[in-house]
Amino acid sequence: MERIYLSLGSNMGDRAANIARAIAALGERGIRVTRESSLYETEPVELREQDWFLNSVIEGKTELEPETLMKELLAIERSLGRERRVPKGPRAIDIDVLFYGDRVIREPDIEIPHPRLSQRRFVLVPFAEIAPDARHPVLGKTIAELLAETPDRSEVRRWKARV
Repeated sequence: MERIYLSLGSNMGDRAANIARAIAALGERGIRVTRESSLYETEPVELREQDWFLNSVIEGKTELEPETLMKELLAIERSLGRERRVPKGPRAIDIDVLFYGDRVIREPDIEIPHPRLSQRRFVLVPFAEIAPDARHPVLGKTIAELLAETPDRSEVRRWKARV
C-alpha cells in the first residue's frame, strides 16, 4: 500500500460537513485514512472575491494506482455537488493529491506531487501539522521547510466551530 497525502477544501454550504463527508467517502473508495489535520479557515488566494475556505490535509493508504485514485476523488467531488463552473471559484468540495509515496507524475490529467504545493499556506499549514518531516520528492525539502520558506502570506487560522 502506498502512503498518500490529500488536501481537502470547501467554501460553500456547510464547509465542515462537506469535508467530513468527503473523508468518510474516501474509505468507501479504497483509501484508508490514517491521520487528519485540524480544519483551517483560509482566505481565497487566486480568485479573491469569494467566501473563505475550510481546508485540511489527510494522510492515507491505498492500493489504487494514481490514475484510478484521481478518478475516485473526482467521483467523490461530483457526489458532493462539485461543479466546475469558474476556475479557482467557489466549490462544495475540492480534493487534491499532494503526494503519492515518492512518485513523480507529470501527465495531462494528473500531476504529483501537486505542482503548487510549496506556494500555498492553506495546504502547507495543515500538512505540517500531521507530517512536518514528509519530504517533497522533487524539491528535496520537508513540509516544515517549505512552510518556512513559502512566499505566500495569506491568512490561515485554525478553525473553531461556532456553537
